[in-house]
Amino acid sequence: MADRAKVLVVDDDPDVVEATRLILERNGYQVVTAEDGGKGLAQVRAERPDVIVLDVMMPEGTEGFHFVWALRRDADERIKGIPIIIISAIHERTKLRFYPDQSDGTYEPGAYLPVEDFVDKPINPADLVGRIERLLGRKSEERI
Repeated sequence: MADRAKVLVVDDDPDVVEATRLILERNGYQVVTAEDGGKGLAQVRAERPDVIVLDVMMPEGTEGFHFVWALRRDADERIKGIPIIIISAIHERTKLRFYPDQSDGTYEPGAYLPVEDFVDKPINPADLVGRIERLLGRKSEERI
């Protein structure tokens, strides 16, 4: 189906990736995956996803933060603007700062992580699908 939205899932835990993939495919999404930030950025360029579901803590520590930083600084506006949903054991109410004490010329000191949403682990399937559908402007069809 050409109209299926594409979701990139970037997470180093194969069980989380597989569970997320199954949830999303059951709800009509095309899913591509990557197990780390570097491969995730390569998948963004190759696959041009509509939404990214991203873990924060991966093999290189806070690799998810670095992924966001690289994506949001990309010269291609279509890549730079892809919506990101963070999935993490870090509670969604935690104020995640992008640059706590410094600026890079783009983000001011204390700026919040420039992502569209946060989902707590363990992932609630209905919650994740609902958040993706809100970002894409779609109405949930309750297939979960």
